[in-house]
Amino acid sequence: MHHASIRTANIHQAIAFYELLGFTVKERFTTGYTLACWMEGLGGRIELIQIPEPKPAPDAFGDEHYVGYYHLSFDLSDRISDLTTWLTALQIQLTELSQQDPTQFCPLTILLEPEQQMIGDTVYEVAFIADRDGLPLEFIRVMK
Repeated sequence: MHHASIRTANIHQAIAFYELLGFTVKERFTTGYTLACWMEGLGGRIELIQIPEPKPAPDAFGDEHYVGYYHLSFDLSDRISDLTTWLTALQIQLTELSQQDPTQFCPLTILLEPEQQMIGDTVYEVAFIADRDGLPLEFIRVMK
């Protein structure tokens, strides 16, 4: 897969958020009449596209009847020792940044606290957070 594309209400806020997750901007460009960029990190590439007149996204995580793309998932198995510690550090960092600049950052929204999930014969630690536009992001880690 080349990339996953994410529409955002504010590309600058979205870039700042995804940079905190470990992504870096690789290319900035325009698509039609709007700003866009490719970011790489956590083993993949995303494309952010700013939408000039944004509408709220559907609640893909909370609406059990929602049909469509659900979430992006990032494997942190080789990067962290546990999701709880990682999420706590991210939450503290975003809370501090939001107090310094509430126009750019907001506190972290955790959709699902870390929990264990058995898939096949592998046990994963799984957590979900929301990005700046409320889109669900999953973070997984293979339990050792």
